[in-house]
Amino acid sequence: MNKFTRALRHLCTTRYSGKKAFPCATLTAIQKAITAGEAVHRAEIRLIVEPALELSAIVAGISSRQRAHELFSHYRIWDTEENSGILIYIELADHQVEIVADRGISRVIPQHHWHAVCKTMTSGFAKGEYHDSVIAGIEQLNAALQEYFPENGTQPNQLSNKPILL
Repeated sequence: MNKFTRALRHLCTTRYSGKKAFPCATLTAIQKAITAGEAVHRAEIRLIVEPALELSAIVAGISSRQRAHELFSHYRIWDTEENSGILIYIELADHQVEIVADRGISRVIPQHHWHAVCKTMTSGFAKGEYHDSVIAGIEQLNAALQEYFPENGTQPNQLSNKPILL
């Protein structure tokens, strides 16, 4: 895909597009799914939805993966006691899902789990099923985290479970 086509798609994807794909009920369901998962594993999950990148980022060739890393740092998702922060980044204009995991998690969770979660979500997005596919992806992620990084006692919630719609 060329930069012009990508730029046009990003210019046409507005904040309204984000609110339409992720209405309040969906954001609440996402928060509940994250909270339920964090009751059975030690990871800290943050979900950020960005309808589109700014034109300057498109011109600079910034990928959704690079943007996810920027947001991981900006929102201090790395700042957890066990280095257990995970960002699920959804970029609507390109229908991309990126998962960035801190080193405490990436050491124990095989890469194929991240790919499977991303595929669950993007497959649903292609059908316009944002709500169901994100919840299914979070549940899939929670199951892997419970297996590889189970809860081992009372742990305070270190990152907000509330999704962010930029």
